[in-house]
Amino acid sequence: MAILEIDCPVCGEVLELSAEDRAELNPGDVIVCDSCSAEMEVTRNGEGEDFELELLGILTECPNCGEEFEVTDDLLSAAPVIESADGAAVSLVDCPHCHARIELEFEPDPAEPSVSDR
Repeated sequence: MAILEIDCPVCGEVLELSAEDRAELNPGDVIVCDSCSAEMEVTRNGEGEDFELELLGILTECPNCGEEFEVTDDLLSAAPVIESADGAAVSLVDCPHCHARIELEFEPDPAEPSVSDR
């Protein structure tokens, strides 16, 4: 049985979809990456390699309170960018639940920027 491998646009983790998995997916369905919780919408599901996803959002877990929240473009655009202790440029966002300040680091990738908890 053929397995379609897709790289997560956020963390680069390989997502494997079997033919059975793909048969159950329709455009508009959402896939969530097990590694980084990025949400991707199926935009096309045709024959063979004819399969496309669109990044919807990124979920992260607050290291202070343990609650998940979505990292949105608005949240990132309002966040100041600072230099972390290791010299990396990070966005400083507030957890919407406990208001702790969290550093999110964007790893350089020519295709898509990825976000990871710091």
